Amino acid sequence: MIAFLTNPQRFMAFSAWAAPLLGVLAALGIAVGLWFDFAAPPDYQQGYTVHLMFIHVPAAWLSLFVYACLGIASFLGLVFRVALADAAARAAAPLGAAFTLLALATGSLWGRPMWGTWWEWDARMTSVLVLFLFYLGYMALQAAIDDEAKSARACAILALVGLINLPIVHYSVSWWNTLHQGSSVFRAGGPTMPPVYLIPLLTLALAYTAAFGALWLVRIRAEVWRRRANVLALRAAG
Repeated sequence: MIAFLTNPQRFMAFSAWAAPLLGVLAALGIAVGLWFDFAAPPDYQQGYTVHLMFIHVPAAWLSLFVYACLGIASFLGLVFRVALADAAARAAAPLGAAFTLLALATGSLWGRPMWGTWWEWDARMTSVLVLFLFYLGYMALQAAIDDEAKSARACAILALVGLINLPIVHYSVSWWNTLHQGSSVFRAGGPTMPPVYLIPLLTLALAYTAAFGALWLVRIRAEVWRRRANVLALRAAG
């Protein structure tokens, strides 16, 4: 990642073929994952609402993963002045916000029949809401500062502060007595989920990750082209 972000030409050459390839892999992964999803039987307790898991859980995982990418890119831009790092961070924020919103919305839809409520100030749900607010705050701060250098520094600091929330989200179901269920996939002793649910879940999680990779690269490329256009406009005006 560092090598590509330090060399815009190399990044543009790489992303020109990597973005469509990841897009194709994402489409195939979603198709296969949905096929496994529809083939999965209803859960003996949750019935057909268990299928919401295949949308909700990958979105929740990606909400954390994307913020980690945002934090790493912000660190590289703020500390090492890596070229394109700021563009990578800016490109990741809206995508992370979308995944987080999807996780919150589907979690609410899943919680209503299971817990009898759309929302509870539960440790996991509240910490994910805080994560969503960090994404929104990042984008609002970016839009509020016209100077791109100052905007990049301020947004990077905010992104690094928000990293504190990631372990809180992950361990919230362990640290507090929470309404949200504990980890059933990434846990000591292995997953508790049967393969008929685990396979479509992991397939869709990989598809979500590929989709994020494709969209991220496309957005970074768009930011590169925007900056190049600005430079050319300034030269033409001067």
